[in-house]
Amino acid sequence: MTLEGKRIGFGLTGSHSTYHKVIPQIERLVDLKADVVPIVSYTVRNTDTKFGKANDHIAKIEAIAGKRVISTIPEAEPLGPKNPVDCMVIAPMTGNSLSKFANAMNDSPVLMAAKSTLRNGNPIVLGISTNDALGLNGVNLMRLMATKGIYFVPYGQDDPFKKPNSLVSHMEYIPSTIETALQNEQLQPIIIPHHTSNMVK
Repeated sequence: MTLEGKRIGFGLTGSHSTYHKVIPQIERLVDLKADVVPIVSYTVRNTDTKFGKANDHIAKIEAIAGKRVISTIPEAEPLGPKNPVDCMVIAPMTGNSLSKFANAMNDSPVLMAAKSTLRNGNPIVLGISTNDALGLNGVNLMRLMATKGIYFVPYGQDDPFKKPNSLVSHMEYIPSTIETALQNEQLQPIIIPHHTSNMVK
C-alpha cells in the first residue's frame, strides 16, 4: 500500500523528550506524499521546556506539513463527518492522554480528533511514550489494545532497570504502522526491546 494522497491526522501530546524522534516521521509522511494534518494538545502549544520552546516546535511542524496546526477543540471537531482523515496518529502519546482516551474523554484537540476519527470508522495509530504503561496505566493500555480500530506503533521498555514501568514506541515504525492500519491489520511484532544489550542474561 502507498500513503500517497492519504489524509493523515497527526496529533502530538506532551512527551517533549520524544519530539526529536517524532517530528522526522511527519517529514517522512510528507515525503511519501501523504496529506498531513498536524494537531497539537494544549501542552504542546503552550509549554516551553528544556527540550525546546513551544513556538519553535509549532513553527517546525507547520513548515514540514505546509499548513497551520490545529490547536483548539473547535478546530478539531470538523475532522468528524465534515472533513475526515483516513487515519489518525497520536505520537507521542503520553500516559495522561492514554488514560483519557481509554476512558472516552476528549478534553484536548488531539483527543477530539481521535474521537471523531473513531466515529467515522477510520483507524487510530498510537505511538506511546509513558513512564507508567506497566504500572497503573497498564489497564488503559490493554483496554485500547483490545479496542477495534486502534493500532499501536511497536513499543518496548526504554530503560527497564531505572524506569521498569516505562514503555516507548519505536517511532521510526510510524509510516509502516499506518500502512498496515489502513488495511485493518496490526504491524507485528508489537513488543520490541529498545536496548537488548541491557537485558538480563
